[in-house]
Amino acid sequence: MDSKLAVVIFLVGVALLFDFLNGMHDAANSIATVVSTRVLSPLQAVAWAAFFNFVAAFFFGVNVAHTIGTGIIHTDIVNEHVIFAALIGAIVWNALTIYLGLPVSSSHALVGGLVGAGLAYGGPSTIIVGGIRKVAIFMGLAPLIGFFVALPLMVGVLWLIRGMAPHTVGRVFGRLQLVSAAAFSLGHGTNDAQKTMGIISVLLFSTGYLGDSFYVPIWVILAAHASIATGTLMGGWRIVRTLGMRVTELRPHQGFCAETAAAVTLFATAHAGIPASTTHTITGAIIGVGSTRRLSAVRWGVAGNIVTAWILTIPGAAVVSFLTFYATSPL
Repeated sequence: MDSKLAVVIFLVGVALLFDFLNGMHDAANSIATVVSTRVLSPLQAVAWAAFFNFVAAFFFGVNVAHTIGTGIIHTDIVNEHVIFAALIGAIVWNALTIYLGLPVSSSHALVGGLVGAGLAYGGPSTIIVGGIRKVAIFMGLAPLIGFFVALPLMVGVLWLIRGMAPHTVGRVFGRLQLVSAAAFSLGHGTNDAQKTMGIISVLLFSTGYLGDSFYVPIWVILAAHASIATGTLMGGWRIVRTLGMRVTELRPHQGFCAETAAAVTLFATAHAGIPASTTHTITGAIIGVGSTRRLSAVRWGVAGNIVTAWILTIPGAAVVSFLTFYATSPL
């Protein structure tokens, strides 16, 4: 095995490690509502989410992977060193926020990693401004869309159940929440696994292993979904507590509305090839659901801490990848 191939295999392994950590980090997004409403135990919930994370490999195409692979930094400057620095930036930021229990976006951590590595390699000219603009716009829009889809859905559900006994509401929406949790995990899998697909595919393309045109090989699709599903199985319990128990208290019908709103948003953005954040989307949906009771039902201090972490994610991961690039340059 020549040294170039060995480096590429190593970097594919690092990318799949990032995907694993992404699943572990974002498991909270997939299961926080269904656990906090006590429809499923944590173990049942992560198994349910992991299954649909993997099944997502067979839905929705690879539009987001193309955006990550070719729409953030110019492919002609991508090499093994750039990919390594980008992945380390994203992994370090993810590990830090897992430790702190903050539900930030792994997607934006990866975007930040690419930006920092690109800047370190060739300066501002390496960045595709339009791609960054699209990510930045949806960093703000994703939670708002989740909020404004969840809010009327919650109002409609409250109108439908107004004469039902509480135990009947719990039983019916407990079952429906299994469907909404599955849908959200499908959206999570198809959106987040595609980021890793994009990184691996642009690495293979830039090193000549894909030929003359960029595409996403089927083995990359399956490997990325298997990694994110395995990470989901490992869970991320501190973030589950933040999202599912500290932002607002949820009941099954509220969990159903939050997950359904988030799933609809993720399906739409994946179809459009927009790397939206599952974290931002489900958080906005949970806040939208909570605010239908009263504004004080949402713990705005916790929500404010989450938003601060969101804002810091891209520059934070970019700084780590920038420093990693220079620290590893002698190697």
